[in-house]
Amino acid sequence: MNEDVQFILDTAKESMDNAMKHLEKQLINIRAGKASPAMLGSVMVDYYGSQTPLSQVANVNTPDGRTITVQPWEKSMLQEIERGIAYANLGFNPMNNGETIIINVPPLTEERRRDLAKQAKSEAEDAKISVRTARKDAMNDVKKHDDISEDLKKNAEIDIQQMTDSYVKRIDDVFDNKEKEIMTV
Repeated sequence: MNEDVQFILDTAKESMDNAMKHLEKQLINIRAGKASPAMLGSVMVDYYGSQTPLSQVANVNTPDGRTITVQPWEKSMLQEIERGIAYANLGFNPMNNGETIIINVPPLTEERRRDLAKQAKSEAEDAKISVRTARKDAMNDVKKHDDISEDLKKNAEIDIQQMTDSYVKRIDDVFDNKEKEIMTV
């Protein structure tokens, strides 16, 4: 296979991989019914004057499916952690018992579950758009090269389309799993 064609295919694959990684990262932030330490991933805490991720100043655990506990490494950080959780506007009401912060994760209503499923679908659609954009760019790159034979161009276009189809299927599978997770009570 021509080196130019291989480079184009590798670039398209990398772009599509990045779209998948981004989708997976976005879907982690969409909560399903169970409590998870990832739910507090966006919380920043004022740690001696600098904004620091919560995970760097405390242990975050989920003893059960409805509770998140935050155990700070320094007790003096309890107020700052509470303030950071409130400021992150996640809809949680943290309770401070003097040692740890306990967050009860309320069960999702049916309407909220549907909204979260729509949000997940939107993220999946964005990922598909990114994959299709990578396909379009790769197809244009193949057409631009005059030093590639017509047969190689046709084969490259077929390879790019097959790669696109496989990524779109993976996106659909990831979305279907997330939707099941969200809709399960």
